[in-house]
Amino acid sequence: MTHKRTTPKIFFRAKELRKVQTPTEQKLWAHLRNHRLNGLGFRRQHALGPFIVDFCCPMYKGIVEVDGSQHLEQNEYDEARTKWLNDHGWKVIRFTNQEVEQDIDAVLMVILETFTPSQPPPSENLQIGEEKTSSHPNKN
Repeated sequence: MTHKRTTPKIFFRAKELRKVQTPTEQKLWAHLRNHRLNGLGFRRQHALGPFIVDFCCPMYKGIVEVDGSQHLEQNEYDEARTKWLNDHGWKVIRFTNQEVEQDIDAVLMVILETFTPSQPPPSENLQIGEEKTSSHPNKN
């Protein structure tokens, strides 16, 4: 099976990472999974190009990264990674493990404020004069 957004090797690695989340990632995932955060849909350990992101909200092209102590030593890599993601239309926000562990409510509030824009997601934007139509028979 081929994947348009990444290589098979990275796709497989992302699948493996989903099986071994850190306790901090598990804590945040418990709040993000199944559209629990204000209906926002998130994926975890999601492969994008040459990278695997911790959490991804495809509808709003948002990425949430949880950085452990190893990120203190890879600042240059993280900057290059964030630049690549930004250049491809993704907005990246980062939290430390400590922030997630000690104040999950504040973390969730920042995520909501960042990925709940006042306008609908890009696929829902209509051109001037267009009417939104639905394939559902009772919604028009």
